[in-house]
Amino acid sequence: QVQLVESGGGLVQAGDSLRLSCAASGGTFSRYAMGWFRQAPGKEREFVAAISRGSGSTSYADAVKGRFTISRDNAKNTLYLQMNSLKPEDTAVYYCAAALSLYAGKGPYNYWGQGTQVTVSS
Repeated sequence: QVQLVESGGGLVQAGDSLRLSCAASGGTFSRYAMGWFRQAPGKEREFVAAISRGSGSTSYADAVKGRFTISRDNAKNTLYLQMNSLKPEDTAVYYCAAALSLYAGKGPYNYWGQGTQVTVSS
């Protein structure tokens, strides 16, 4: 069973960049499809991006397409989310998730991290 720990969140201004990381342990990272989700206050959790086990396939929510990039380093057991041109509406708790499959897209995912807060001020 894989455990996931996110990091890299913080308070930034609109237009800035952040890179989130998700460190995986307790399982063979390369066997898992991975995804990023986010939840803003008062809203449901929503899909952000997904990546296949070998990084051959990726997908993005329309709201982040062209600004965010998902990637992974299987040798380091780490998932990343590079976020550029951040907007106030990107403010949310960001979660990474893992699914024991080749590619999971918007879900379902079996394992979740605890989340990291991203706040974008205008």
